[in-house]
Amino acid sequence: MQKELFDYGIRVHPHLQEIAAKDWDALLFQQHSPTPFMQHAYLLALQESSSAIADTGWQTRFISLWRGDALVAACPLYLKDHSYGEYVFDWAWANAYHQHGLNYYPKALIAVPFTPVPGARLLAVDARTRELLLEAVIGWCQNQKMSSLHMLFGSEEDTAAAQALGLLQRQTVQFHWQNQGWPDFDMFLSSLTQEKRKKIRQERRRVSDAGVVFRWALGADITPEDWLFFYSCYERTYLEHGNAPYLTPDFFQRMQTHMSHNWLLFIAEREGRPIASSLIGVHELNTPKGVAYGRYWGALERVDCLHFEACYYQPLQWCIQHGVKRFEGGAQGEHKMARALMPVSTHSAHWLADPRFANAVEQFLQREGAGVDNYLAHLDERNPFKRAP
Repeated sequence: MQKELFDYGIRVHPHLQEIAAKDWDALLFQQHSPTPFMQHAYLLALQESSSAIADTGWQTRFISLWRGDALVAACPLYLKDHSYGEYVFDWAWANAYHQHGLNYYPKALIAVPFTPVPGARLLAVDARTRELLLEAVIGWCQNQKMSSLHMLFGSEEDTAAAQALGLLQRQTVQFHWQNQGWPDFDMFLSSLTQEKRKKIRQERRRVSDAGVVFRWALGADITPEDWLFFYSCYERTYLEHGNAPYLTPDFFQRMQTHMSHNWLLFIAEREGRPIASSLIGVHELNTPKGVAYGRYWGALERVDCLHFEACYYQPLQWCIQHGVKRFEGGAQGEHKMARALMPVSTHSAHWLADPRFANAVEQFLQREGAGVDNYLAHLDERNPFKRAP
């Protein structure tokens, strides 16, 4: 395969502006699993808003393959000196390197910063070119003396390319909701067991009894004042945990300007004043493949069960009303099963330069994978939906 790469021009771009947005996005939407978070505008906003840059531990590189003047493959690449903002945890691997007097950082990452949404990572015109792109990235990592390369939350096509090149495979679990065509929220609730149905109704009643009402706005209907209020909520969530927020105000300003149609905002109000919000990504609305992504939330006042209402029940109700096929709840959190978000497998792929550590990690992943399979089987026993008679 190395010989085939000579037929292509390989370019390494420190800034995404070096690749035309129309070329990048045209390639993205040829993939089976495109998401808004791999669009040129989204990745560029992360970079130009100073959210994902070298100063925050995300040194940007974008790798592209060309045949003549035609862009035939591309992917984002980040050089990391930490493992924050990834949601696939490798701290133990870094610690093992350190204990043996070796440097794990910098490492290389094919991912969308701070965004654990499964989808296409290796953008390519066909499967063979996808493999060539990944091979080119690995070759570049070898030349740069990277300890490792990690591709997070890739699509099935990305996973196949990684398997073809012998990368190690890792499985994690997320929780997604699938719309089964319910006409309204009550009919959705009727599909659940009595215990789960009762619990959801109780939680929703606590919020309404506290005098909280919700409004939503989509795309251009989200006002600048709404965006500012949302950011105050988002920032509060991080500060309450002792951390600065990953994303800057300028990032969300760019979302408002360039990608507003990909965002849905819920705002909770009490006595006429806003007290909480949740921001939901949306993609391919008004199509059979419509999907919503739970992304960010925060509250300025504490109300019992408000998080569940803002982040699950309001979005699910909206999805049912608007015929959205799927709602992805984000990383971790098996409490989501009680809200009818069901476990799904997500995948990452890993290349480690040191063969000794590659062998050790491979053995670890085999044990971990068996544990994940058992975990999924255990979760299936806790299915919140009524069993067929």
